[in-house]
Amino acid sequence: MRLLTIIGARPQIIKAAAFSRAVAKWNVTHNIESQVQEVILHTGQHYDDNMSAVFFRELGIPEPDINLHVGSGSHGTQTARMIEGIEQVLTESHFEGVVLYGDTNSTLAGAVAASKIHVPIFHIEAGLRSWNMAMPEEINRIVCDSLSSVLFTPTETGRQNLLHAGYVETDSKVHFHNTKGQYVVLSGDVMYDNSSFFATMAEQKSDIMSRLNLESGQFVLATIHRPANTDSADNLTSIFRALLDIANTGRKVVIPLHPRTHKLLPDKLSAELLQYISSNPNIYIIPPASFFDMICLEKHASIVMTDSGGVQKEAFFFATPTVILRPETEWVEIVNAGAGILADADYNRIITAYQELMNKPIHFPPLFGDAHAADFILEKIVEYLN
Repeated sequence: MRLLTIIGARPQIIKAAAFSRAVAKWNVTHNIESQVQEVILHTGQHYDDNMSAVFFRELGIPEPDINLHVGSGSHGTQTARMIEGIEQVLTESHFEGVVLYGDTNSTLAGAVAASKIHVPIFHIEAGLRSWNMAMPEEINRIVCDSLSSVLFTPTETGRQNLLHAGYVETDSKVHFHNTKGQYVVLSGDVMYDNSSFFATMAEQKSDIMSRLNLESGQFVLATIHRPANTDSADNLTSIFRALLDIANTGRKVVIPLHPRTHKLLPDKLSAELLQYISSNPNIYIIPPASFFDMICLEKHASIVMTDSGGVQKEAFFFATPTVILRPETEWVEIVNAGAGILADADYNRIITAYQELMNKPIHFPPLFGDAHAADFILEKIVEYLN
């Protein structure tokens, strides 16, 4: 059985590591006729070495078998190039199924290309919703869900979103070219698999705590990458004003900055604010952190501030509360548990959320499965295709 795994952004590379481990384990325990061959296609959506290649090396997963080297561009241009490249791969070589992750343009392109030529699609992280159609990610995940054969949803909230939208767990009325139906499966979260698997290794391999002279529980970790924040001078100014004021209280603030965001700072922030930030000894603006470095930072931070869905979850896995720099989140369980607060890019709400989370007891219930989601997902894919 041949499966094409499509990735294009850093979080997808990390998610793919859990699935690749599951494939390797499966092949050890099954005879040759039942083994699974995974072919990894990297679209090249993120092409900076710190954003992609280093992750393959760190996580011990194979380099991509295929790289489309698409690079950046408008949504339409980038997605069209991906569709063209993925379609060519799928038509030149036989695959029983395509495995897609999350909600990037690579996800959308893989879903469109595979669906047109009747290759079954397996969507990992299905059912997530922000209910904000201004987000490109929301469009991508909705389209991918609608075209997928099996929708692997990580949480009960995701499951309910899909059931309320008309998707089913049994007796599907929707049938594909292979006459099989379309089904929702509650799988747990592959990122929880990874966090559990790599946590100890990260402590051994990462030196970021000593390199930055950080003490556990004595710093804030902040990540900012969504266009709604990085493209808005008002939003970016509010966020950095809040981070600066926190730093001025004596608490260190570590900001692994996306290359795109770093490039935008001189255009979006006033010269005065930029000077205050660059001269503050408690603000550490660093390049994008490696996976192991991020695990250590998330695990040891007192608070995480982020507009990233993945970082929200990883912080929760390590029992670190989160100020969410967005007006909504797909991971509503974190907010409902009191471990995260929606602050958007509002200075007053960010400061209030920070102070609240620093001064109240927080519970982190088991919301994301049993750390064996990838094994379960692979079993269900094989079951579907046989």
